[in-house]
Amino acid sequence: MKPLLINTSDIQGGAARAAYRLHQELQQIDVQSKMLVEKKTSNDASVIGPKATIKGPSASKWNTMAVARYIVDRFPLVYYNYHNFQQIDWSPQWLPNNIHKKINRIDPDIVHFHWICQGFIPVQEVSKIKQPLVWTLHDMWAFTGGCHYNGTCDGYKDKCGKCPQLGSDNENDLSNWVWKRKKKYWSDLDFTVVTPSHWMANCARSSSLFEDKKIEVVPNGLNLQKFKPVAKDEAREALELPPDKNLILFGALNSTHDTRKGFQYLKSAMSMLSKDLDFEAIVFGNSSEGDQLDIPVNYLGRIPDNMLNSAFSAADVFVAPSVQDNLPNTIMEALACGTPSVAFDVGGIPDLIVHKENGFLAKPFDVEDLAEGIEWVVGEDQRKKYLSEISRKHVENNFELKLVAKKHADLYSKVL
Repeated sequence: MKPLLINTSDIQGGAARAAYRLHQELQQIDVQSKMLVEKKTSNDASVIGPKATIKGPSASKWNTMAVARYIVDRFPLVYYNYHNFQQIDWSPQWLPNNIHKKINRIDPDIVHFHWICQGFIPVQEVSKIKQPLVWTLHDMWAFTGGCHYNGTCDGYKDKCGKCPQLGSDNENDLSNWVWKRKKKYWSDLDFTVVTPSHWMANCARSSSLFEDKKIEVVPNGLNLQKFKPVAKDEAREALELPPDKNLILFGALNSTHDTRKGFQYLKSAMSMLSKDLDFEAIVFGNSSEGDQLDIPVNYLGRIPDNMLNSAFSAADVFVAPSVQDNLPNTIMEALACGTPSVAFDVGGIPDLIVHKENGFLAKPFDVEDLAEGIEWVVGEDQRKKYLSEISRKHVENNFELKLVAKKHADLYSKVL
């Protein structure tokens, strides 16, 4: 069996890491997996991208071309938001290319899409792929008119238009145009949709574009030999963190600036925490030392993968106050390191956190309940120990990477 996993990047971003981990594990169970990306930063020979075949100055030229393609693909957004069009999490995917020809030259048995935006796979190219197709949804883009998360808008259930993220009140706006293109090119395609969370599966089933597609729930997986508990005192010493505080960990890509990740709610919750519990916070993903917070904060910036175990293990609780999320890698990684997690009861997060078993699910956007959950996790030593043990077991039982890879291999066989 020769699957080709396709993602915009190989190791940059949550979807990329999930896809690359699956790719590696498929190889471990004797599946001849390859990966096709537009932006390659690993040195893995089984990942096909510009850097895999191009050396010297040409490699940087290809990287420049990828950036240029991303910007040009987003040009239609200028009409709606001239000053901030590069910051909107929104993908038209219209700029033509012939990526299907490259896929045909690789000649896989089956094509497995993951996250394909930033201009990588145009809408019309999907219909030109001759191989059986599986598509894992790391966000909502595939069945919306262009947004990656819908917020409070249910336009994707009909035909989009009047897109609030574009600030549009026109029924025939860019979102409606993108939706129509997807409808035109994808309606007659027979492909299998995979969602990492049950929430995402329900969203896809309720969408006008994917309501008739085959939808399977298969979670992302984690290598539990790489993500495992480290002695808390050793982890804190390695990261130069205080040994005698209750440490709250928060982190994500662009963690403090991405409003969907909810740092604004955590900041409010911090002001409500009991002084008696002597809290400090740890933040990774980016640095924001200028923030005025109610408890001391240790900013780690972007930490290398080999230090993630220490960061998760050093904390007493991981907090993920996301507004919307699918199946966050960070929560899974924290649980694998034996660190219970607190989050709002939204999206696919309940697939990871079992309320008061391995963490706490707060009422959506209720910062008092979020603060209560943080205090509940760290409030009793015996409870902290129990939560830590169950956190690890929950990942072992549900998200172990070899188990997830076998589920994908079985799905490939079924599709073929």
